[in-house]
Amino acid sequence: MPSLITTSIPASPITTTPSSPTAPGTRGITKLTNCRLVRGNDLVWEDLWISSNTGKIVRSQAAFYDHHVLPDETVDLGGRIVAPGMIECQLNGAFGFNFSTLFGDEDNAAKGQPTTYETRLRELNRKLVQTGVTSYVPTVTSQTSELYHKVLPHLAPHRGEAKDGAESLGAHVEGPFLSPTKNGVHNPEVFREATAFADVEAMYGAKNLAGDVHSTGTDENSRKPAVRMITAAPEIGRMTDVVFPELRRRGIVCAIGHSEATYEQAAAAISHGATMITHLFNAMRPLHHRNPGIFGVLGETPLVRVDNPSSSLEGAVAPSPRPYFGVIADGNHLHPTTVKIAYNAYPAGFILVTDAMHMVGCPDGPYDWTNGGHHMRLVKDGKVLLLEGTDTIAGSTITLIECVENFINWTGATIPQALRTVTSTPAAMLGLQGVKGSLDAGADADLLVLSAEEVLELPSSPTTAAVTGGASVVTTRLHVDEVWKFGQRVHQRK
Repeated sequence: MPSLITTSIPASPITTTPSSPTAPGTRGITKLTNCRLVRGNDLVWEDLWISSNTGKIVRSQAAFYDHHVLPDETVDLGGRIVAPGMIECQLNGAFGFNFSTLFGDEDNAAKGQPTTYETRLRELNRKLVQTGVTSYVPTVTSQTSELYHKVLPHLAPHRGEAKDGAESLGAHVEGPFLSPTKNGVHNPEVFREATAFADVEAMYGAKNLAGDVHSTGTDENSRKPAVRMITAAPEIGRMTDVVFPELRRRGIVCAIGHSEATYEQAAAAISHGATMITHLFNAMRPLHHRNPGIFGVLGETPLVRVDNPSSSLEGAVAPSPRPYFGVIADGNHLHPTTVKIAYNAYPAGFILVTDAMHMVGCPDGPYDWTNGGHHMRLVKDGKVLLLEGTDTIAGSTITLIECVENFINWTGATIPQALRTVTSTPAAMLGLQGVKGSLDAGADADLLVLSAEEVLELPSSPTTAAVTGGASVVTTRLHVDEVWKFGQRVHQRK
């Protein structure tokens, strides 16, 4: 049965008009007009000025009235939606390249020579940005120490260098300090326990964990570690009381995941510096009515002891913020109702992630993967990705914009609410408020131009069919029409 498509907001063709010859033409300023900006929970008809020279969003009234600046060109977006570029916080690879893959020439980097890894990474960045992801945290799974030492320098944040593709914000190392009973598809043979911070430095490389410990997280010029986030099981070794506090001091995000932690252990980890939960519900102790496990920390603000000699509250116990949490909305990892429950538990911490593997954008079939020094094969069948010969889910093959669509259709959230889960919320989790995930003046001019439509179609799952009685349902579809990176258009949908 063909779908009946009705466009929600008729979108006119996008047109670009140069300013008059008398207008200054060296400022690199573009005005986006006839568009709806994502502002909080609303879509607001408003112009947006951006500069390719500074890579920033411009305060238009100050530019026009105070400095008498005219834009070099005006782009009429025909009523489309303008949102901040999406931020992906858990991506293992895409388009045939996995961040945990070595090619044998990684040592060339020390000699100033290009490596296959670097070449493949640039190719991935250029393709990834076309999906609407302008910034991301590349994930390296549980691997050998040798692999971490070789690949992490390539994934370090390089502020402002990504001009034609997605930008790495620093690596997410998911393991190997994980629970062997909640390994998922990770190879438990490489799992380790950390009893001192030196164990963590030995695993990842001390240089990859060394940033500016005095940075507030908002200084763009401060030196950032190659590692941006670490997922660990807080009950393993001395993660909670020794490792997490030192990681937080260095500006590295501590995430709980692949864990048997009880509610009490999870709450203790939060009080010692953990601020994120990796793929909530997956690879962790399930919710129980007498022990809510890791999920329970979303329902209560944990207490933390104030450890600041200069504060009058020294030694007192005060509430700490509830953690952020990633959710995989691919239809395989979680039931749609589970996604809705998680969002309603704590909307301000909800972050959509894909946990996608290198099969994104590739045909169905078997694919090789080096997992903790072992060769494995993963089988892609549509949106389902399994370890060959098993029913073990091995990541996903979905894109982040598809997760946003699913979230809207499963929860009834508005487009602005859904986009916040992949823009301002992950930016806050990473300490990048006002730099990424925002349309405010001074933020990076990383933008999406979207068109939305409503589609009448048959239920896509037995569960939906049971609820609707087999009747057709109206779903929202989003199209990435344009992507802008640092004030320059880098993708335009044909």
